[in-house]
Amino acid sequence: MTVRAPGLEDAIEAPTTASGEAPQPASAPKFILYLQGPEYGQSLRQLTLWVHHVLLPVYGREVTSMAPWCSRWWEHPEAVAQLHALWLAWDELSDTGSESGLSGPASWHRDYLNPVMHILRDPTGPFAGCKPGSHRAKESPPVDATDPFGPPPQPKSRT
Repeated sequence: MTVRAPGLEDAIEAPTTASGEAPQPASAPKFILYLQGPEYGQSLRQLTLWVHHVLLPVYGREVTSMAPWCSRWWEHPEAVAQLHALWLAWDELSDTGSESGLSGPASWHRDYLNPVMHILRDPTGPFAGCKPGSHRAKESPPVDATDPFGPPPQPKSRT
């Protein structure tokens, strides 16, 4: 079975330079949490294409209260980080002609897909409180000090 969306290859093909040539290969893509601005946006778009055209059509099981999913998953930073890591591993391990060999896809399923989907779909995971058609933003846990090991704050002078 081949899972390919029409035009997906064109949508995520490698960018070109202003002269129309392919840029020199980078050592490795950056993890999405290190990206900002247009670089983050481009990486998130590529991730979204993969999630919507590969991951969800094949592995997107029914949404229940015991296995939630948010239709606005990109608004959950933990989900973005988990899915980006899953995508990077898929890119590396799904090519059976590469170093990963014929067992690469099986390793991806066992070592990456199953654990990530269990975390994302857990009732207490990042989509807790989200229901089909209803996104609920999450708040970060509170911390007592922004930088507990930094220099103490300077008292404000009154002038």
